[in-house]
Amino acid sequence: MKFRLSTPAFAIIAIVSGAVVLLGYFIPLLQGLRGILLNWVLILTAVVILVGILNLLLVHVKKIRMEEKNSFYSLFLVIALVLTFVIAFIFGPDSAWSLFIYNNILLPTETSLIALLAVVLIYALARLFWRGVTPFNLVFAGAALFFLAVPALLAWMDVPLLSEIHDLINQILALAGARAILMGVALGAIATGLRVLVGADRPYEG
Repeated sequence: MKFRLSTPAFAIIAIVSGAVVLLGYFIPLLQGLRGILLNWVLILTAVVILVGILNLLLVHVKKIRMEEKNSFYSLFLVIALVLTFVIAFIFGPDSAWSLFIYNNILLPTETSLIALLAVVLIYALARLFWRGVTPFNLVFAGAALFFLAVPALLAWMDVPLLSEIHDLINQILALAGARAILMGVALGAIATGLRVLVGADRPYEG
């Protein structure tokens, strides 16, 4: 018998697995089985990541062989990927060479990408006000400018009282906003998981 991804058998497997993992947090008898399923998920996730890296490598190697436009960037990516993998594999992820790559290449790159967030916010503000001025636009603009400009200004002035205000903004207001975003992501993940659990969504179908 030939099974397809759209057959009910796969929906049953997904629903039962999700129910076991969920109930395993509340029923002690299912904790062992829940641990096994979670370990399987971790292994499959690692395999998927490796397949994704291999696919990325093959795509850029193909671009280099076909001499497509901007293939120089593909060559740079392939060299960096192979070099980083070889160094981490030979010397280990905690070696001095690996830490050098992380501290002097990866970390500055990530910091630069985060810094681009300010540019994106300013661009989004300009587009919002180009379409028209609304109360929501004003609230968004005020919050964005406040959290971008005020902390930097207070840190630059280096006044004790202003430093306390700076800490208040960073440790309370900004942290509250970050936690609210994480709560929204968690609620969205729970809602998506419940829809898969009851069979309303079937992302595993072909």
